[in-house]
Amino acid sequence: MEFLDLSAVRKAHGTVRLPGSKSISNRVLLLAALSGGTTQVRALLDSDDTRVMLDALLTLGAGVQRVGESDDYAITGVGGAFPVKRAELFLGNAGTAFRSLTAACALSGGDYVLKGVARMHERPIGDLVDALRLLGAKIDYLGQAGYPPLHIRPAEMAGDTTRVRGNVSSQFLTGLMMALPLLQQTTHIEIEGELISRPYIGITLAMLRRFGVTIGQDGWTRFTVPADARYISPGEIWVEGDASSASYFLAAGAIGGGPVRVEGVGAESVQGDVRFADALALMGAQITMGPNWIEARAPASGRLKAIALDCNHIPDAAMTLAVAALFADGTTTLSNIASWRVKETDRIAAMATELRKVGAMVEEGADFIRITPPAALTPNAVIDTYDDHRMAMCLSLATLGGVPLRINDPACVNKTFPEYFRVFAGIVR
Repeated sequence: MEFLDLSAVRKAHGTVRLPGSKSISNRVLLLAALSGGTTQVRALLDSDDTRVMLDALLTLGAGVQRVGESDDYAITGVGGAFPVKRAELFLGNAGTAFRSLTAACALSGGDYVLKGVARMHERPIGDLVDALRLLGAKIDYLGQAGYPPLHIRPAEMAGDTTRVRGNVSSQFLTGLMMALPLLQQTTHIEIEGELISRPYIGITLAMLRRFGVTIGQDGWTRFTVPADARYISPGEIWVEGDASSASYFLAAGAIGGGPVRVEGVGAESVQGDVRFADALALMGAQITMGPNWIEARAPASGRLKAIALDCNHIPDAAMTLAVAALFADGTTTLSNIASWRVKETDRIAAMATELRKVGAMVEEGADFIRITPPAALTPNAVIDTYDDHRMAMCLSLATLGGVPLRINDPACVNKTFPEYFRVFAGIVR
């Protein structure tokens, strides 16, 4: 197994220009592909997840042209349903690509097979399939019921209302919202139970508006896609920096003195994970923010405070709080994080296991994790990453406790931030 040895460090200081947001990148790519005309996508995230989306869209008939060696792309849309009516797509472990393309392919009138890596085939998709079937979609499971891989055949549309559970993954609702304009009829989506990860739905709604589609909203319980919804290219769109990735560097500043500034997200960001900065402030960190930047310093006391926080609004960035808890006085409890269990790995179980390796006392439940830091971190822990980019990036922060660590399978960060360890090394000492 490949590994990376990280040195013990104590301080963090510097400025980081963030890579593009994964959530925005894959939404923009699909919407540009479904629009008429050509969209110039600026500052696209270069990662495994966006590469599989680009490959899939090219296979399905969209035009994809990279601008030189830059992170800019010209996406020529198909103006509606995909014109390629028979295709097999391999989507790796990219949940944003798999869920949204499942919905778009289901309403494109073709015969498609969607597959991924083994872990992708363990990530539930039954709620999305059920919601699409209520509208007449024809989707068969090629393996275990409720999970990929999938075989999609031309739909026989029926009804104008569908339902989806809100407490499993916001990606299901996002996929429905982005695909339903293909029907060109008024369609309603009803949410069963509490809708988790609402800020990610906020990103979806904002991106839809950029492409000319406004979805009606009755609180967070019912959404309406109008019959006249048509995707119109905005001509050019810039991808914000990734707010989830910002969390690692902001936490480094809060733990290691700082200041650490991240550029690419700020007060004007559409991403809910910018509120990670508010959580750090609750822990005592000194936070300042501009329209397109955020800066974090350690508390005046030098040490963070333990918190109890409902993390429904920042599910991905909350993982970074779990590691920041190693540097807090007292016991930190992060709750309403059940969605962690259906991500790239079971993140609650994985985080509990790895935090114990560095000496923490950890209690885990169905939707919470509770962390009590040790008096001193255990050096030379060997951190497993579970093919999960966020596990690798989060746990690197433990080195700020003055302990060396070994990170197994460091290349898993290629999913969203291939240059992470180089950038991290540039701000710590």
